[in-house]
Amino acid sequence: MNGEKISIANGRLNVPDFPIIPFIEGDGTGPDIWAAAVNVFNAAVEKAYGGERKVIWKEVLAGENAFNKTGEWLPEETLNAFRKYLVGIKGPLTTPIGGGITSLNVALRQKLDLYVCLRPVKYITGVPSPVKKPEDVDMVIFRENTEDIYAGIEWQEGTEEVNKMIKFLQDEMGVGSIRFPKTSGLGVKPISKEGSYRLVKAAIEFCLKEGKISLTLVHKGNIMKYTEGAFKNWGYQIAVEEYRDQVVTERESWIIGNLDENPDLSIEENAKLVEPGYHMMTDSQKQDKKDEVENTLKLMSSHGNGLWKEKLLIKDAIADITLQQVLTRAKEFEVIATMNLNGDYLSDALAAQVGGIGIAPGANINYETGHAIFEATHGTAPKYAGLDKVNPGSVILSGGMMFKYMGWDEVHDIIWRALVKTISQKRVTYDYHRMMNDATLLSCSGFGEAIIDNL
Repeated sequence: MNGEKISIANGRLNVPDFPIIPFIEGDGTGPDIWAAAVNVFNAAVEKAYGGERKVIWKEVLAGENAFNKTGEWLPEETLNAFRKYLVGIKGPLTTPIGGGITSLNVALRQKLDLYVCLRPVKYITGVPSPVKKPEDVDMVIFRENTEDIYAGIEWQEGTEEVNKMIKFLQDEMGVGSIRFPKTSGLGVKPISKEGSYRLVKAAIEFCLKEGKISLTLVHKGNIMKYTEGAFKNWGYQIAVEEYRDQVVTERESWIIGNLDENPDLSIEENAKLVEPGYHMMTDSQKQDKKDEVENTLKLMSSHGNGLWKEKLLIKDAIADITLQQVLTRAKEFEVIATMNLNGDYLSDALAAQVGGIGIAPGANINYETGHAIFEATHGTAPKYAGLDKVNPGSVILSGGMMFKYMGWDEVHDIIWRALVKTISQKRVTYDYHRMMNDATLLSCSGFGEAIIDNL
């Protein structure tokens, strides 16, 4: 059967009934989980549309499999396929040993400019968890995918390049805080206005479309003021500049809420309520706070009298506190937008709360061009390769995300419900079986068949 490619026009995907979707099987356990997953995908599409729609799968190569067959870890033909067909899916890939590409996952994200790493994290009833209330976890993380220290701009200790960089910093820039310059490696952390804008914009659009209540900008801006602090500031900036009638910042909500409760409140009295340390500020600082209150109160016609409660709340949180509070106050977080490193930590930490990355889905997306690669978020686990043993849940749920991205919501919903039902029946792979009482142990392929039975 001949298929057609997915296209994009005016920011909207055009998905034919028989789309061609490239896939990378993956290394290690990749072939095992892909075999189980693709059967689920095909059965779910058939269940949803009765033959009126069907995916035409196109295999492309990357990783160890590609290297063995072509001598390249990431062939240009593979990149061209993802460029041409827009939407694809992949299993886990081996990290090449030696020089050149340090991470195939990072290379794919950067070469295709897949600037959003989208990681939904939601607890499935019955999944073993190390925390007391995993059911409180229901979050979506928008992780910036192309900047931060993952940009790959770094120099190894002892090399001519790092010595040149250190000399430049010391002699030309007056940097005296490199504690051990003779034995230091260096890395550069680029955070751009454009990169921050498009990441936060994508998160806001998602929140508005899905009816979310809050978006939290997670950063370490109290220490890294001109990178992570700038990310926070730019996030607020694009929110109020482009979505003014649809959003309220947390500080705005305090100021407007104060006046809603007490219409006779003066500007200075409001400033004192917002800033507990107001009395210790200089006159200039106090004036800044009063100016903030006065400017915010200009929103009263559109946000006052409780109207702000119906807006998307934009707030921010320091990264280290966030890692604590997603454990202790998980319900306070709904959608998170953050930079590369923070997002890496947060998404895996949250996945651990709901059963581990073995069942955590993920996607890498450019919402402007439409390009998207959905992926298993775990490693290759080579010692289990070919044993038909590991949990295929991550790539199955990632495929569900892919179908939702394509507008095939029915397929996403069918897959999600069937996987939840299978786990509730305690029909699971070894990773969950060893932590559950009276469970039925299934192979990787057997778990996929059980999901199909429950579609």
